Amino acid sequence: MNHKKLILLMLLTTILTGCWDANEPERMLYINGIGADYKDGQYEVYAQIISFANIAKSDQPPTDQPQSEIGYAKGKTLDEAIHELYHSVDQSILWGNLNYVVVSEELLKNVKLSPVVDMFTRFRQTRYRIWTYVTKDPVKDVLLVRPVLNKAITSSKLSDPKNSFQQESFVEPLNFRELIIGLDEPSHEVMIPLITVEENWESLTESIKAPVLSGVGVVTPKGFKGFISGDKARGIQWMTNKTKKGEVTFESDGGHYVTMTIEKVNVIVEPIVEKGEVKFDIDVRLDATVSTIEGKVTFDSLAKGIKKEVEKEIMVTYEEAIKKDIDIYHLSEQLYRKNVKAWKKYHIDGQVELTEDSIRKLTVHIEKLDSDRKSIKQTIKRR
Repeated sequence: MNHKKLILLMLLTTILTGCWDANEPERMLYINGIGADYKDGQYEVYAQIISFANIAKSDQPPTDQPQSEIGYAKGKTLDEAIHELYHSVDQSILWGNLNYVVVSEELLKNVKLSPVVDMFTRFRQTRYRIWTYVTKDPVKDVLLVRPVLNKAITSSKLSDPKNSFQQESFVEPLNFRELIIGLDEPSHEVMIPLITVEENWESLTESIKAPVLSGVGVVTPKGFKGFISGDKARGIQWMTNKTKKGEVTFESDGGHYVTMTIEKVNVIVEPIVEKGEVKFDIDVRLDATVSTIEGKVTFDSLAKGIKKEVEKEIMVTYEEAIKKDIDIYHLSEQLYRKNVKAWKKYHIDGQVELTEDSIRKLTVHIEKLDSDRKSIKQTIKRR
């Protein structure tokens, strides 16, 4: 009797073992990035498919094997374009590893961003932590760039932007979750990092194209307001407490250029309602560090130079934004948070009217001025 039970148990285990409905990892394709464009009345989709066989367990994959390939398809809707892409793939596609989406300027101008966000947030395999970018360059060129030194593509600037943001906080990364929240907040505007492709790296055998953060594109629930880029976007980093590190360069009293590293930015915005107008007092406090100095300088002269440069960059960005009807520093939201009664009275579609004079007072304080090395500290005098 016992032998019969044992034989029956062995037969049952052979039937029950294994996951019959599971997909084998090596028989699937993994999406790392998506590019979305809009031309001639149709959506164009570029899918960056990665090979984990060339990435896993290595920060530097084999150079003789590609880490990714780009698929292309188009359709009358974004969903149709994705399904057209399925017609040319060899195996099932897994969307759970989607790290970023790049959209073109043409898509934002013609059909808004909402179809892209809806498409990927409704799909059960994707997550809300999908990094979002906009570009003026061909979308395909952005997806074709590879990391310097052939590092794993899943650790690239586009796939993992928080890493480089810790070192240089020019433009804050934006994911789908933050995008959706931002469009619901007054003034219903969101800054999407602007990516350009530049050949600013070289190896022994070739020039290397790299993605470069160049500024921001500003979107609303109703459409696209435009770009603020280059030096005109530098003020953004001094108006957010999320800035980790940045730099300012200015000419010292002695005629030499000095570059200061800025850290620990703390911004306080106070709305002021008077005589039927809304104005804002802005207080910016920050720490600064200098690593090289030409000639002798004083603490006061360095502090003066930092204040002047930071104030200039903040106002240049603000004035550029006003020309495009952009509330670049979310001043309308500050009024909403601190004086909702006044906000209800003065806002139009969530945004209060802003002019060049809406910033009544801008003050920059240097909380701490330090130096990396003792030998240079001796050249910084209080007076």
